Amino acid sequence: MTEDNIKEVPWAGIRIGEECTGAEILMRALYQESVRTIFGYPGGAIMPVYDALYTYTRKRDPWFRHVLVRHEQAAAHAAEGYARVSGEVGVAVVTSGPGATNTLTGVADAMMDSTPIVVIAGQVGVASLGTDAFQEVDLVGMAQPISKWSYQIRSAEDVAWAVNRAFYIARSGRPGPVVLDFPRNAQTGKAKWMPGKADNVRSYNPYPEVSEEAVRQAAELINKAQKPFALVGQGVELGGAQQELKAFLEKADIPAGRTLMGLSALPSDHPLNMGMLGMHGNYAPNVKEQECDVLIAIGMRFSDRVTGRLDSYARQAKIIHLDIDPSEIDKNVKTDVAVVGDCKVSLPAITSLLHEASHQEWRDSFKPLQAEEQQEVITPSIHPTGGPLLMGEVVNAVAEATEGNAVLVNDVGLNQMFSCRYFKYKHKRSVVSSGGLGTMGFGLPAAVGATFGAPDRTICLFMGDGGFQMSIQELGTIMEQQAPVKMILLNNNYLGNVRQWQDLMFNHRHSFTRMMNPCYEIIARGYGIPYSVAVDRADLKAKIAEMLSIDGPYLLECAVKEDENVTPMITPGSAIDEMLLHLDI
Repeated sequence: MTEDNIKEVPWAGIRIGEECTGAEILMRALYQESVRTIFGYPGGAIMPVYDALYTYTRKRDPWFRHVLVRHEQAAAHAAEGYARVSGEVGVAVVTSGPGATNTLTGVADAMMDSTPIVVIAGQVGVASLGTDAFQEVDLVGMAQPISKWSYQIRSAEDVAWAVNRAFYIARSGRPGPVVLDFPRNAQTGKAKWMPGKADNVRSYNPYPEVSEEAVRQAAELINKAQKPFALVGQGVELGGAQQELKAFLEKADIPAGRTLMGLSALPSDHPLNMGMLGMHGNYAPNVKEQECDVLIAIGMRFSDRVTGRLDSYARQAKIIHLDIDPSEIDKNVKTDVAVVGDCKVSLPAITSLLHEASHQEWRDSFKPLQAEEQQEVITPSIHPTGGPLLMGEVVNAVAEATEGNAVLVNDVGLNQMFSCRYFKYKHKRSVVSSGGLGTMGFGLPAAVGATFGAPDRTICLFMGDGGFQMSIQELGTIMEQQAPVKMILLNNNYLGNVRQWQDLMFNHRHSFTRMMNPCYEIIARGYGIPYSVAVDRADLKAKIAEMLSIDGPYLLECAVKEDENVTPMITPGSAIDEMLLHLDI
């Protein structure tokens, strides 16, 4: 941003170089970083910031929209949801002590899933640090292992610098969370406001230069391949490389599987899309990983949920790994060619060296496995002939009604696996899920954030009764904001995913996984949220249509089969080609 551009912004009468409080400087620094939505919860140690925020949310043309969550963990998750669908940095502002520690689950979740958020937490004054003052915790020390950067702003002079640096680190390279600890004296102290911009940090290289030799080696392997297979991860979404991915796959006729976090990097109906990888993914791509001769991993980290048993994983294949983070190379799976760099750069570089190819016979070999899964698992899941409602058919019905245009948000558990398997995607940035950390309670606040990050899209949230109750207080946030979240509660009266594992490995000993649930209709009514319940299959489509027709939030409770299991499944300790279509439990 140039000085001329800065002067065009209405800085509330404060000139560049004029003294103002650290809290006021924070407002200007956030605005300069294009922040317009803040998720937060006030408290004693952050009150000067909230006092400054008061001015800038009540102007005729307000700078910010503040979303008051009901729990600080929800502020971090809402910031994640906002970031995932918008591609921008999400922001959470909370107080010290428990306010700050409550956000740490969200910080860890964002770190695991490479989500750019900045958490700004109040802190006791510098003079009181180390005295066990009221609501004092060592936030920087606690956050360091689970964030890209954590820093304590100790004076007003450091505010603008720290904020500029925080946003640069959060959004650049492999994105992630940054935590700023903001002592009270730095909020109330004064300094000259000088807007700045961070575009580099010493010893931090977020965009490694792509090696021409690595590109050449990768292209050579792919050109020689008879059975190439691509693994598509979230890195494609984070790098904005969806079109580059399609050009790469189509030129060399490479079938592809998607990780859970990379599901919307390739449209569901693309002819080269072979389905979801991993423990509860699709049968064909998991089995065929063990037959391919060249495996191309793009923006994914070889999670244990994708690889199964490592000592038997893709031993027959030459492995090419494209990733922006060099620490991921050879971390879990030994690669033959590593192309380190932004996939928006590396993919077209490789594509330019590829031969036009056709692998029709190889692609056709997926079809019998797809047909087997369709007959044995998918059709019975989405078109059952009797009995109670099934999770798969509910997800499929919502997917058909939204025609692949909605954003999927889910919580963690069976609802997550079924919704990821059966939802459909036409557009990028259409999946908001807690992948690496698997955080129950993530869904509801993340969906709130998504409504602000993608206000022109329908946000469909699938959740189980367990995860819903972990963050049910955020119905208050939805009520106040009228956030148009379409909530689909898949109620089976169990912690379903744990119950499935208990059946599989602990001889059906359901140790504290059955749930006693409240009357969700009464709860919805208390928050002024429209509600309906689907019990009969004949009513399902009509109730979904009603939900989607209403402006604003809606809660649709679906009474689903209590002991339904998600299949196929790669059981723990198994190789990926030992995936089971049915569980003998």
